[in-house]
Amino acid sequence: MITLRPAGERGRTDLGWLDSRHTFAFGDYHDERHTGFRTLMVINDDRVRPGRGFGTHAHRDMEIVSVVLEGALEHRDSLGTGSIIRPGDVQKMTAGTGVSHSEFNPSPDAPVRFLQIWIVPERRGLPPEYQQKAFPEEGRRNRVQAIATGDGRDGSIVLYQDADMYAGLLDPGRETAHRLAAGRHAWLHVHGGRVDLGGHVLGDGDGAAVTGEARLGIRALDGAGPAAFLLFDLA
Repeated sequence: MITLRPAGERGRTDLGWLDSRHTFAFGDYHDERHTGFRTLMVINDDRVRPGRGFGTHAHRDMEIVSVVLEGALEHRDSLGTGSIIRPGDVQKMTAGTGVSHSEFNPSPDAPVRFLQIWIVPERRGLPPEYQQKAFPEEGRRNRVQAIATGDGRDGSIVLYQDADMYAGLLDPGRETAHRLAAGRHAWLHVHGGRVDLGGHVLGDGDGAAVTGEARLGIRALDGAGPAAFLLFDLA
Protein backbone atom coordinates (compact mmCIF):
# COMPACT_ATOMS: atom_id res chain seq x y z
CA MET A 1 0.00 0.00 0.00
CA ILE A 2 1.24 3.47 -0.92
CA THR A 3 -0.10 6.49 0.98
CA LEU A 4 0.78 9.93 -0.35
CA ARG A 5 1.79 12.96 1.69
CA PRO A 6 1.38 15.91 -0.72
CA ALA A 7 3.84 18.78 -0.40
CA GLY A 8 1.06 21.35 -0.26
CA GLU A 9 -0.48 19.75 2.82
CA ARG A 10 2.67 19.96 4.94
CA GLY A 11 2.94 22.29 7.89
CA ARG A 12 4.82 25.55 7.50
CA THR A 13 6.86 27.89 9.66
CA ASP A 14 7.67 31.26 8.05
CA LEU A 15 9.82 33.55 10.17
CA GLY A 16 11.07 35.74 7.35
CA TRP A 17 14.66 34.54 7.57
CA LEU A 18 13.42 30.91 7.70
CA ASP A 19 10.84 29.20 5.51
CA SER A 20 10.37 25.63 6.72
CA ARG A 21 7.97 22.94 5.51
CA HIS A 22 7.18 20.09 7.89
CA THR A 23 6.25 16.63 6.62
CA PHE A 24 5.42 15.60 10.19
CA ALA A 25 4.23 17.47 13.29
CA PHE A 26 6.99 19.77 14.51
CA GLY A 27 7.26 22.81 16.76
CA ASP A 28 4.04 24.82 16.57
CA TYR A 29 2.69 22.61 13.78
CA HIS A 30 0.43 20.02 15.39
CA ASP A 31 -1.15 17.29 13.26
CA GLU A 32 -2.28 14.07 14.93
CA ARG A 33 -2.53 12.37 11.52
CA HIS A 34 1.14 12.97 10.77
CA THR A 35 3.31 12.47 13.83
CA GLY A 36 6.06 10.48 12.14
CA PHE A 37 6.33 7.15 10.34
CA ARG A 38 7.82 4.19 12.23
CA THR A 39 11.09 5.58 13.73
CA LEU A 40 11.23 8.49 11.24
CA MET A 41 9.94 11.50 13.17
CA VAL A 42 10.94 14.66 11.27
CA ILE A 43 11.55 15.75 7.69
CA ASN A 44 11.87 19.52 7.59
CA ASP A 45 12.57 21.25 4.28
CA ASP A 46 14.35 24.40 5.47
CA ARG A 47 15.28 27.49 3.46
CA VAL A 48 17.45 30.03 5.31
CA ARG A 49 18.23 33.51 4.05
CA PRO A 50 21.83 34.73 3.63
CA GLY A 51 23.60 35.60 6.84
CA ARG A 52 20.90 34.10 9.08
CA GLY A 53 20.46 30.85 10.95
CA PHE A 54 19.54 28.90 14.06
CA GLY A 55 21.22 30.08 17.24
CA THR A 56 22.67 27.63 19.75
CA HIS A 57 20.01 25.20 20.96
CA ALA A 58 19.99 21.78 22.62
CA HIS A 59 18.85 18.29 21.62
CA ARG A 60 18.93 14.88 23.26
CA ASP A 61 18.04 11.26 22.43
CA MET A 62 17.66 11.71 18.67
CA GLU A 63 19.58 10.85 15.50
CA ILE A 64 19.64 14.13 13.54
CA VAL A 65 20.66 14.04 9.88
CA SER A 66 21.19 17.12 7.70
CA VAL A 67 21.34 16.98 3.89
CA VAL A 68 22.16 20.24 2.09
CA LEU A 69 20.42 20.62 -1.28
CA GLU A 70 21.51 24.15 -2.26
CA GLY A 71 24.03 26.59 -0.82
CA ALA A 72 26.10 25.91 2.29
CA LEU A 73 25.38 25.42 5.99
CA GLU A 74 27.82 26.17 8.81
CA HIS A 75 27.62 23.88 11.84
CA ARG A 76 29.07 24.34 15.33
CA ASP A 77 28.39 22.21 18.39
CA SER A 78 29.30 21.55 22.01
CA LEU A 79 31.43 18.57 20.92
CA GLY A 80 33.90 21.05 19.45
CA THR A 81 32.89 20.37 15.87
CA GLY A 82 32.90 23.17 13.32
CA SER A 83 32.18 22.41 9.67
CA ILE A 84 30.63 23.62 6.44
CA ILE A 85 28.07 21.29 4.86
CA ARG A 86 27.55 21.53 1.11
CA PRO A 87 25.45 19.67 -1.49
CA GLY A 88 26.54 16.04 -1.54
CA ASP A 89 27.52 16.10 2.14
CA VAL A 90 25.58 14.21 4.79
CA GLN A 91 25.91 15.15 8.44
CA LYS A 92 24.66 13.13 11.40
CA MET A 93 24.59 14.15 15.02
CA THR A 94 23.75 11.64 17.72
CA ALA A 95 22.25 13.89 20.39
CA GLY A 96 22.19 11.13 23.01
CA THR A 97 22.72 12.43 26.55
CA GLY A 98 22.65 15.99 25.24
CA VAL A 99 24.35 18.27 22.72
CA SER A 100 24.02 21.93 21.78
CA HIS A 101 24.60 23.23 18.27
CA SER A 102 23.98 26.09 15.87
CA GLU A 103 23.33 26.13 12.13
CA PHE A 104 24.04 29.23 10.07
CA ASN A 105 24.01 30.31 6.44
CA PRO A 106 27.48 31.84 6.02
CA SER A 107 26.83 33.28 2.56
CA PRO A 108 26.26 37.04 2.23
CA ASP A 109 24.02 36.64 -0.82
CA ALA A 110 22.90 33.02 -1.45
CA PRO A 111 20.15 31.18 0.43
CA VAL A 112 20.64 27.65 1.72
CA ARG A 113 18.13 24.85 1.41
CA PHE A 114 18.56 21.72 3.46
CA LEU A 115 16.60 18.77 4.81
CA GLN A 116 16.65 18.15 8.53
CA ILE A 117 15.73 14.57 9.45
CA TRP A 118 15.14 13.09 12.90
CA ILE A 119 15.17 9.36 13.62
CA VAL A 120 14.47 7.85 17.04
CA PRO A 121 17.60 6.01 18.27
CA GLU A 122 17.67 2.39 19.38
CA ARG A 123 18.02 3.43 23.02
CA ARG A 124 18.20 6.52 25.18
CA GLY A 125 21.38 7.90 26.71
CA LEU A 126 23.81 7.25 23.86
CA PRO A 127 27.11 9.16 23.95
CA PRO A 128 26.88 12.29 21.73
CA GLU A 129 28.62 11.86 18.38
CA TYR A 130 29.19 13.73 15.11
CA GLN A 131 29.74 12.29 11.64
CA GLN A 132 30.01 13.98 8.24
CA LYS A 133 30.79 12.42 4.86
CA ALA A 134 30.74 13.52 1.23
CA PHE A 135 28.79 11.41 -1.26
CA PRO A 136 29.66 12.51 -4.83
CA GLU A 137 26.79 12.73 -7.30
CA GLU A 138 28.04 9.88 -9.47
CA GLY A 139 27.42 7.43 -6.62
CA ARG A 140 23.65 7.99 -6.71
CA ARG A 141 23.20 8.79 -10.40
CA ASN A 142 20.51 6.50 -11.83
CA ARG A 143 20.59 4.28 -8.73
CA VAL A 144 20.06 4.45 -4.99
CA GLN A 145 23.08 4.88 -2.74
CA ALA A 146 23.23 4.06 0.97
CA ILE A 147 24.17 7.25 2.82
CA ALA A 148 23.23 6.36 6.43
CA THR A 149 22.56 2.83 7.69
CA GLY A 150 22.28 0.85 10.89
CA ASP A 151 25.51 -1.02 10.15
CA GLY A 152 27.55 1.60 8.28
CA ARG A 153 27.84 -0.57 5.17
CA ASP A 154 29.29 0.65 1.88
CA GLY A 155 30.94 3.62 3.58
CA SER A 156 27.67 5.07 4.83
CA ILE A 157 27.23 7.05 8.02
CA VAL A 158 26.22 4.94 11.03
CA LEU A 159 22.72 5.33 12.46
CA TYR A 160 22.02 3.94 15.92
CA GLN A 161 18.74 2.45 14.78
CA ASP A 162 17.52 -0.33 12.47
CA ALA A 163 16.94 2.19 9.69
CA ASP A 164 18.61 2.71 6.32
CA MET A 165 18.64 5.94 4.35
CA TYR A 166 19.33 6.06 0.61
CA ALA A 167 19.75 8.88 -1.90
CA GLY A 168 18.85 8.69 -5.57
CA LEU A 169 19.22 10.93 -8.64
CA LEU A 170 17.51 9.69 -11.79
CA ASP A 171 17.74 11.15 -15.26
CA PRO A 172 14.34 11.56 -16.99
CA GLY A 173 13.05 8.19 -18.16
CA ARG A 174 15.44 6.20 -15.97
CA GLU A 175 14.21 3.80 -13.30
CA THR A 176 15.61 2.14 -10.22
CA ALA A 177 14.19 -0.36 -7.76
CA HIS A 178 14.52 -1.14 -4.08
CA ARG A 179 13.42 -4.37 -2.42
CA LEU A 180 11.87 -4.38 1.03
CA ALA A 181 12.38 -7.41 3.25
CA ALA A 182 9.33 -8.95 4.91
CA GLY A 183 8.00 -6.73 7.67
CA ARG A 184 9.91 -3.65 6.49
CA HIS A 185 8.38 -0.28 5.58
CA ALA A 186 9.57 2.61 3.44
CA TRP A 187 9.17 6.35 3.15
CA LEU A 188 10.02 8.18 -0.08
CA HIS A 189 10.71 11.93 -0.03
CA VAL A 190 11.18 13.73 -3.35
CA HIS A 191 13.19 16.97 -3.35
CA GLY A 192 13.57 17.63 -7.07
CA GLY A 193 11.97 16.64 -10.38
CA ARG A 194 9.09 14.18 -10.59
CA VAL A 195 8.87 10.41 -10.12
CA ASP A 196 6.37 7.64 -10.67
CA LEU A 197 6.06 5.33 -7.67
CA GLY A 198 3.67 2.46 -8.31
CA GLY A 199 1.44 4.61 -10.51
CA HIS A 200 1.55 7.63 -8.18
CA VAL A 201 3.27 10.82 -9.34
CA LEU A 202 5.37 12.67 -6.77
CA GLY A 203 7.07 16.04 -7.21
CA ASP A 204 9.29 18.32 -5.14
CA GLY A 205 8.31 18.07 -1.47
CA ASP A 206 5.91 15.16 -1.87
CA GLY A 207 6.28 12.07 0.29
CA ALA A 208 4.84 8.57 0.38
CA ALA A 209 4.54 5.87 3.01
CA VAL A 210 4.95 2.32 1.70
CA THR A 211 3.76 -0.76 3.57
CA GLY A 212 3.13 -4.34 2.48
CA GLU A 213 5.16 -4.01 -0.72
CA ALA A 214 8.13 -6.20 -1.63
CA ARG A 215 9.50 -4.01 -4.41
CA LEU A 216 9.57 -0.26 -4.99
CA GLY A 217 9.97 0.81 -8.59
CA ILE A 218 10.91 4.48 -8.92
CA ARG A 219 10.94 6.09 -12.36
CA ALA A 220 11.89 9.67 -13.22
CA LEU A 221 9.33 11.41 -15.41
CA ASP A 222 10.12 13.63 -18.37
CA GLY A 223 9.73 17.39 -18.36
CA ALA A 224 11.07 18.28 -14.91
CA GLY A 225 14.78 17.52 -15.10
CA PRO A 226 16.54 14.90 -12.98
CA ALA A 227 14.53 13.44 -10.10
CA ALA A 228 16.18 13.63 -6.67
CA PHE A 229 14.86 11.76 -3.64
CA LEU A 230 15.61 10.16 -0.29
CA LEU A 231 14.38 6.67 0.51
CA PHE A 232 14.06 5.37 4.08
CA ASP A 233 13.94 1.58 4.75
CA LEU A 234 12.48 1.16 8.25
CA ALA A 235 11.72 -1.66 10.68
